[in-house]
This record gives sequence, C-alpha cells and structure tokens, in this order.
Amino acid sequence: MRYLDEYRDPELAQSLLDRLRRVATRPWRIMEVCGGQTHTLVRQGIDELLPAGLRMIHGPGCPVCVTPLETLDRAMAVAARPEVTFTSFGDMLRVPGTHTDLLSLRARGADVRVVYSPMDAVRIAVAEPDRQVVFLAVGFETTAPANAMAVLHARRLGLANFSVLVSHVLVPPAMTALLADPDCEVQAFLAAGHVCAVMGWRQYEPIAARWRVPIVVTGFEPLDLLEGVLMAVEQLEEGREEVENQYARAVQRAGNRHAQQVVAEVFRITDRTWRGIGPLPASGLELAPAFASYDAARRFRVMDVRSAEHPECIAGAILTGAREPTDCGAYGVRCTPRTPLGAPMVSAEGTCAAYFAAGRTRAAPAGSPP
Repeated sequence: MRYLDEYRDPELAQSLLDRLRRVATRPWRIMEVCGGQTHTLVRQGIDELLPAGLRMIHGPGCPVCVTPLETLDRAMAVAARPEVTFTSFGDMLRVPGTHTDLLSLRARGADVRVVYSPMDAVRIAVAEPDRQVVFLAVGFETTAPANAMAVLHARRLGLANFSVLVSHVLVPPAMTALLADPDCEVQAFLAAGHVCAVMGWRQYEPIAARWRVPIVVTGFEPLDLLEGVLMAVEQLEEGREEVENQYARAVQRAGNRHAQQVVAEVFRITDRTWRGIGPLPASGLELAPAFASYDAARRFRVMDVRSAEHPECIAGAILTGAREPTDCGAYGVRCTPRTPLGAPMVSAEGTCAAYFAAGRTRAAPAGSPP
C-alpha cells in the first residue's frame, strides 16, 4: 500500500504540525463537512495534536446520519410489504427509525438485502420479475450519479418492478445554513474531496465570498487533513477568504461534467429535511417529473408517515457542531454501536461512532470519586 503510506508518513505529519504551530497565532475554529474526514481526525488523534486553541468542529458530513427520519420510516413501511425486495447499502440497515430498523425487519422475515451498488438492485429486478425491487438512494452529491445511472438503466430495460426511495442531500445549502446561524462559531471549512470530485468547487466560491470564510477542498488521509488545516489557518491568519484545493490529485474546479449531466437529467433540486437539523431550502434532490414512475414513496403510498426522534438523542446538536458526543448523557451507556439511539452512533462515518471507536469517554461529573 505504498500509495496510501505516502499520505501517512509520521515525519511529514510532524513537519506539518510544526508548521501549524508556527503559523497559528490565535484560536481558530475549522469545520470538516465529511464523516470520513471526521473518522480520520478522531481515529488518528489529529484533532488532539493540533496547536492549543485550534479546534476542529465536526459538521453534518455523514450522509447516513442526516438522512431524515421520515425517509427511514418510509423505508420500513415499504420493506415490510410482502411483494417487496428492499435493497440498501449495509450502513443503513441498523439506523433506527421511529419504531424499528431494517435489520430488525429482516430478522422478522422481510426481504431486505444488502447491495454494493444500485446496479445490483437493477440486476435483482431483472432476475426476479415477480418482485418489486426498491433501492434506498441516499447520500450527498457523491452517490447521486450512480443512483441516477441505475434509474436510467432501468428505464432502458423497461423495468416496471424497479423503484428508488430518494433522499439525497446537498452540501452547500447546509454550509450556508450553518453560517447564517447567529451562534455559528465556524471560521473556515474543509470541504469533502469526494463531493468535489463530482461537483467541483465553483459552488463554494460564492459562499466563501459572501460569508468571508476560507474553504479548502481536502482529502481523507492524515497528511491530507493536516495540510488542509494548515491551508485554512494560513488563509485565516492572512485575512484571505478563498476556495483552495488541497486534493489536487483527484479534484478539478469544474468537477466531473458527465456525472453532473446525468444527475441533472434524473433529479431536480428540492427542499429537504435533515435529520436532527430540520428543513433546509433547496438542499436535496428528488426524481425529476420524467422519472416519477420510479419513485417508491409514491408507488407504495408512504408519503404521509409520522416520525418521532428518540427524546434522549442530541444528534442535531452534534451534526451542527454545537455539541460533542461526550456531551450526551446517553453516550456510551444507553447509546452504543450495539444499541444506538441515533444515526451518528451507527454509521461508519458518524461522529458518535468515531468517538466510541477511539475510546473517548464522557468526563466524570464534578465531585465524582477518582
């Protein structure tokens, strides 16, 4: 794995940390908007090695975590139907809905299958024409092109037994909503490299200019993140507010035009509710009218489900960076990866799961015995 080792070199990491300590002259607060970046920061202890006063705020970068509860409850309602084969990526199966999760439904006999691509779901629909095959299409801009291609392929094949339950979300509106909050502490962003590989970074330029915040497109390895933080701090110290690209080996300013065209053909922008955060205007994707017949929510008439978050879960505050997992009274006690109360403890990209895997514990209450 020489290629990855080049981005995990401890001597280079120490060099970047030394440069950060020389450059940072005051406290700064930087938010990463990517669950993969969060896990690297926490697993490698990078957030704890940064200079004093330089704080990483973990943002709403986990696509599983921000998938609205209503979508999950619609998924349960569809998956429970006897004629349905419900397909999903594995990280969605244990995310709790209001009353249950997909894994529990499968244990009770529902035909719920893990797939590794939306095209796998299309192939199931071809192989089993007597089944209604539904794919749970969630995620940021990163996964939208593949899901759009699956719908296009299903239409070319004339499949009447394939549909998608769509809940795509878009990163820039979430960043704008965070910055518009009067209590926002974020002074710079690390943008997710895989999102920008699809969409480019032109969409971030108006945000940087309007809100006067540096935005650095960043990769996912330890050295990527340290260099991204350094680039953001250099901008902050110099009074610049630009979009810069640390992830030059994978991202171009214009992104992947073909992927963008496919997404624009199959989807249209819509308002979307983010789990734990609430409704954000023009922050999601839904099927365009020409593809409405592939909409599973309408096909199975599950648009009007009633959902309710677990009262102990503070996922919204965690996803916006207002709180940390260790601030939650249920963290590590009633909420663990085996018994999650909220999505951030389930997903491989969730902040609570990252903290738990790294062994981070809640501080003892004042006055507790040592």
